[in-house]
Order: sequence, then C-alpha cells, then structure tokens
Amino acid sequence: MDFADSALLIMAGGQSSRLGQDKLFLEYDGVSLLERLLQKAAARDFREIFLCGGRDVEACVALAVKYGARFLPDEVGGRGPLAGLRSGLRAMTAEYALVLAADMPLWDFAAAVPLLGQTGAELAVIPVVGGRRQPLAGLYRRAILPQVEAALNSGLYKVGAVLAQVPCRWVTLPAAAAFFNLNTPADWRLLQGRWANAGRPVPVVTVTAPVSGTGKTTFIERLIPLLQAKGVRAGVVKSDSHGYELDEAGKDSYRFKAAGAQGVALVSPDGYFIEQRTAVRPGLVEIAARLENVDMVFIESHSHGVSPKISLWRGLGKPAIDAATAVLFASEPLQVPDVACYPLAAVEKAAELVLFLCALEGKTAFQ
Repeated sequence: MDFADSALLIMAGGQSSRLGQDKLFLEYDGVSLLERLLQKAAARDFREIFLCGGRDVEACVALAVKYGARFLPDEVGGRGPLAGLRSGLRAMTAEYALVLAADMPLWDFAAAVPLLGQTGAELAVIPVVGGRRQPLAGLYRRAILPQVEAALNSGLYKVGAVLAQVPCRWVTLPAAAAFFNLNTPADWRLLQGRWANAGRPVPVVTVTAPVSGTGKTTFIERLIPLLQAKGVRAGVVKSDSHGYELDEAGKDSYRFKAAGAQGVALVSPDGYFIEQRTAVRPGLVEIAARLENVDMVFIESHSHGVSPKISLWRGLGKPAIDAATAVLFASEPLQVPDVACYPLAAVEKAAELVLFLCALEGKTAFQ
C-alpha cells in the first residue's frame, strides 16, 4: 500500500478558541497554514484529497479548487473532527484514508509512511508519538463509517471514543516536529521563530535580556554542553556596543593594525582568528554564517539580535518582549500575554526549544 492507494482527509474544522483567530489562515511569508499543507498534499500522489470543514467556507473552497481537492462543509457545527471524518468517509472511494489535522504546520508526509505497512484487519492504524496517541494523523478504513455514524447519533463527538470501540493498531513512532500542533499564540511564536531560520545557511537563536547582568553568557554556557551531548555543535556570536581591543601592544597583530591593516588573520595548528575592521556594524547573522563546523549559532545581544529570540529576565527592568521573541525564561513566574514562560533554571527545556527553533530535533527527540 502507498499514498496512491489512499485518500487524504484534512480535518479543517474547529473554533481555534485558544488561539483567538482562525489558525488555518495565519500567514507566514504570505502563505496561510492551510495552503502550506495543501501544497504538500498536492505534491503527493493521493487517489483523492478532501478538505473537511472550515469556518471560512469561501476561502476553503478556493483553496480546494486550487490544489485539486474537494471541499466538504460541516453538515452540523460543533461536533468536532468526528463530523469531518464522517463526511470524508462517505465521500471517498479508496479503502483507506490518511486522516490529518490541518493545524499541524510542520507536517511531513514521510512521518506517515511507517503506517502504510501496518494495515490489516484493524479499522484504524494510529501513531503513538512520545507516549501520546495521534488519532488525527492516522489511517482509517472506510469500513469504520458505521461506528462513526453510531457515535455521532448517540452524542459522542470524540474520535477517541470511536477508536476505543473498534479494532485498532497502535504504532509507536519516534518523536518528531511533524506532529507539532498549533493551538496557542505561544505556539505561533515558536513556529515563526523556526521558520525565520528556514532560509539561513546556519540557524541562529538570539539570547537577549532587558539589562546587563541578567546572565546571558551563563545561560548560553549551560546550554552548549547539553546540546553537545545531543550531537549538536553550537557556536556563539557576541554583540558588543562598546567596541573591543583584542591584541596587546607589541604583538605582531597589533603592529599590523597600527600600520594601517584593515584586517588581520592569525592561523595556528588549532584554528584561526580573523579580525576585520569595517566602516559599519556587520550583520550578526552574516557573521554567524562564517563560523565553520557548527550546527547552530547563539547570538548574544541586547539590541541587535534577530528572530528567534530567547528572552531572559531576572527581576531587572521590564521583560524584553517584541515580535521576534519566541519564549521567555524568568527567575520568577510571569504572566506575559502570548509568550510561554519557563523558569530561568530550566536549561533542559531551553535546550529542547533551541533544537526545535533550529530544526535540529532530528539529532534528538523533540518532546
């Protein structure tokens, strides 16, 4: 069995209540989340694709037409993805369907490939990722339709309630960002931070704080060995608004600069150092890209950092939060709108989020 033998049912209903706006039409670089998913789907050879439900019917119809899908509106609102599942099962001609939630913006269809070889007498093949069942990323046989109908008619609107009553195969898969669900504004910040790294030659994470003395350097120092233990090589670019002077008077490099050299390189058996004088401040991402043999780079900066930013707060000044801030680590609990806040000492969590923001969870497991 492969995708060409199956249908794809995209569950696009839901109220997006925790996010406060329709998550499917959030845009990044001018493309909505729903359209991104449909682009991926159209690139696969599914027998048929159905877009099940959606609050903005006109927009959903337009996207369905654009990407060769068929839009199935909710017959009755307020019944969750089970109603969309019923519509899709009724309309499809394939024996199996991959049922997928539309709020999985990092979805990769390769994540579902292991399920294709697990089909048998069961009515559903459901992945289990990080100990959590993922019913909206599983395979369903068309023959499950009577149980879905019965559940809806009896007032049971949970997919899990149906799965508890039918033969299922549960397939444990490695944790992966493909199963990341977008539910809250804090999730949206993390997602935008990850996508900000997508076009860079090396991903970066800025560590920033409102005032000096907050512990940015210490925070990075604690993160580097944790990342190294997971196979990730980290570099650091430090921004300093006060200028610098590295060489002692009398050293050769000092003498070269005194003579007017605009750049000096020192090369040794252990590596090299390049000091380059410039007329304007160089971009920190540009400098980060010049580091060799690194998987990601921390930028330590108060005011010149770029997205995604990890902001630190230790009771001094106001927390430094702007549009590029992905997450906050603070010395005491803070309620900051739309931003996830963790204890400043939670460096294991910080390492996990750095891996996610840099799309390096393939070197380890994203929990």
